[in-house]
Amino acid sequence: MSEGANPADDDESEVPEAKRRRLPFWVELPILLGVALVLTIVIQSFVARVFVIPSESMEATLHGCEGCYGDRILVDKVVYVFGDVEPGEVVVFGRPDTWNRSEFVAPRSDNGFVRWLQDVGAKFGFAAPDEDDVVKRVIAVGGQTVRCCDDQNRVLVDDKPLDEPYVHYDPYGDRRQEDFEPVSVPQGMLFVMGDNRNHSADSRVQGGGGPNGLVPVDNVIGKARTIILPPSRWQGVGDHNPQALSAPAWQTGVPAGVGLAAAWPTLWLGRRLRDAVRGGGRGKR
Repeated sequence: MSEGANPADDDESEVPEAKRRRLPFWVELPILLGVALVLTIVIQSFVARVFVIPSESMEATLHGCEGCYGDRILVDKVVYVFGDVEPGEVVVFGRPDTWNRSEFVAPRSDNGFVRWLQDVGAKFGFAAPDEDDVVKRVIAVGGQTVRCCDDQNRVLVDDKPLDEPYVHYDPYGDRRQEDFEPVSVPQGMLFVMGDNRNHSADSRVQGGGGPNGLVPVDNVIGKARTIILPPSRWQGVGDHNPQALSAPAWQTGVPAGVGLAAAWPTLWLGRRLRDAVRGGGRGKR
């Protein structure tokens, strides 16, 4: 120690700079929450989004029955940037202008602030979605013709019967689906149906059916990948191709629990960001 030096100054120089400059917890927490919120908004806008299933039209693949806890599904918004929509895939799409029947009307408060909170919650899968967001299964794509039914009550595409193990019927209702006339699907359009075949307002009836019931590919928001909530329902959303005699094993869905990790990436990113900030500070002595 040099003559005249203050011992307290030497002790202060030994203290890591990160410790001296570390933000109080009450300041750091809002910053981390803000970063997590921004990342969540970016991810849900461009990569993936959580949707609530509010109606029974996709039972039993997706639960949305009256009185039950609607499934929360993770929807992949990137997949169709690199590929086309395929038959058998469960997709979320914006309601076409030609559709005139809504299976579900989202409950919204008359209070403006509460209604805003409900709309924000819907974006993150915490509240019922806007009724203009619909989930159905793709039955036929552009260039194909679909009709129903053959003598075994099967839907036909290009006069070939579909293999549809996902179709659900009310155990106390009619187990035969209604016939409809052939519908030719133009390029860029989709014919969609609900798995709960007799309780789904879909391409068969929307806008009076026919061309008005088709869904533009441009309306597709993304592909349903997995159920992330409730925990008892963790599983992939199957995309069995009904036009194939058998679908590859990988098409039956992703393992349970994968969706949970994918749905909440902001938690991991937030922790990494916090560790990086702290680690960078510790490196300065």
